[in-house]
Amino acid sequence: MENDIKITIIDREGNVHDVDAPTDMNMNLMEIVRSYELAPEGTIGICGGMAMCASCQCYVLSEHELPEKSADEDAMLAEAFYVQDNSRLGCQIHIKPEMDGLKVALAPES
Repeated sequence: MENDIKITIIDREGNVHDVDAPTDMNMNLMEIVRSYELAPEGTIGICGGMAMCASCQCYVLSEHELPEKSADEDAMLAEAFYVQDNSRLGCQIHIKPEMDGLKVALAPES
């Protein structure tokens, strides 16, 4: 589709997936992971994308300029396991055209 971008997602087993992500559906990265079934059902997006569980934590591996973390995202990451400097919640990363080529790795299940 002309409104799709390419995103590389490394799943929790280390498998690399190059996926198409639509920029015209207001989807977030967590929803992309779920739609491609890149994590077992019930292990990602448990809170439904409300920045309340950190099950969708990922590590941003590319140099893309992403929106600043919200106070809710920052607070949730402060309580999460396996947090790194490049940790973000996938539910808080909304898919935009300028994210073409984004590369992320899913954090281990906590």
